[in-house]
Amino acid sequence: MDKKTLLPIDDFFRDSHPNYENYAFIIRNVIERLNERKEQDWKIIQADALISHAESVIDELMKKGKLQFESLGLVYGTRPSGKVEKTESDRSFELRVSETLENQLFYFPDYNIAFTQMLYYVDSGSTWPEHHIFAPSSENVLLFIEDVNRLQREQMKTTITYLVDSESGVVKKSFAYEHKITRGDVFLEDTIKNDIYRSVDEFFKNDGIFYKEYGIPYKRGILLHGAPGNGKTTLVRSITGSTTAPVIYWQITEYTGSYSVEEVFSTVARMAPAILVIEDIDSMPEHTRSTFLNTLDGARVRDGLFIIGTTNYPERIDPALINRAGRFDSTYEIPSPTTKVRRAYLKQLDIKNLFNGEQLDDMAGKTKGLSISQLNELYMSIAIGYHYDGKITYDRRIEDLQKQHRRSTKGEWEQNGSIGF
Repeated sequence: MDKKTLLPIDDFFRDSHPNYENYAFIIRNVIERLNERKEQDWKIIQADALISHAESVIDELMKKGKLQFESLGLVYGTRPSGKVEKTESDRSFELRVSETLENQLFYFPDYNIAFTQMLYYVDSGSTWPEHHIFAPSSENVLLFIEDVNRLQREQMKTTITYLVDSESGVVKKSFAYEHKITRGDVFLEDTIKNDIYRSVDEFFKNDGIFYKEYGIPYKRGILLHGAPGNGKTTLVRSITGSTTAPVIYWQITEYTGSYSVEEVFSTVARMAPAILVIEDIDSMPEHTRSTFLNTLDGARVRDGLFIIGTTNYPERIDPALINRAGRFDSTYEIPSPTTKVRRAYLKQLDIKNLFNGEQLDDMAGKTKGLSISQLNELYMSIAIGYHYDGKITYDRRIEDLQKQHRRSTKGEWEQNGSIGF
């Protein structure tokens, strides 16, 4: 049966349906402009999968020249006709002139679809925004969405993407890799490194063929725990910097709620196979934990996702998160560096060859318990002293750092090497 429209847009209903006519008037003008560009049977197509990431994804792809588009004009003369915005650089304050998605009618000739975000005015004077997609058929929009997801995934392979929970929703930020950390930059015992890196490599090799061959569900979760400064972040960045998969960091805040959990996992699932990093996972708000746990249990949502969680305080984590297989499959303690690791790390820091072998041995022996970040501070102190005085001194600075370490570890959780397993 043909879908006959009872109240077509090209008819006028001001007398019988004035509110409908207020809405239809705007749509009618949009379609008239579209027909000027290409005359055809334009339809309004519902596509929530596209609308949900219109501004963050389409906007970015348009700016980077990944989507060819034409602006067919502005909708309202009283709304913005351009935009000046801060660039994506996180290191400096730079402005640029940019297209604004709001109030413009965009046409994508490669897909024969149009897109606009419009404001609707009501009698009270208030407004509400709505996105509209126009195309001759739903198939055009489906092809567009599939290509947008593919282009976004390719784009995210070369950038670091952060999803930050804010008061107004999930905000997406992307930054270019400025300095990739290699696996050789990670100073841990080989058994830990090999286990983690093998797990990552097999997950993304040939689209997870290892998991298919052995009949293993194609999802993985690991939890990294340990005292601050011992290299959890460095380890994570070495993983994300040595894989070709998209990497998404989820920044949990006080605004994290059920909606943001669903939004984050929906975004990441479109990019699968991908890595989702959740740093400081113990900061998950209590009212959100149930939704988060249920999402982790969902096979469809998790398919193709390698989730990495980190925490400095494992005793604060809900036992339901780590005591159930399928949520986090393995936990790894990132311990304070051993004497061997401390010596190797100090030697790598010493690019000016300030230390001889005896001094390296001495410092490695005296710095027991110090973290990787504290070894960085030790090297900085020695380098500054040498720069000004021409002498290598470190005993006093090591004593100061040891005092700081003892104060910071009072009441420290018991390190027994395993959590919930």
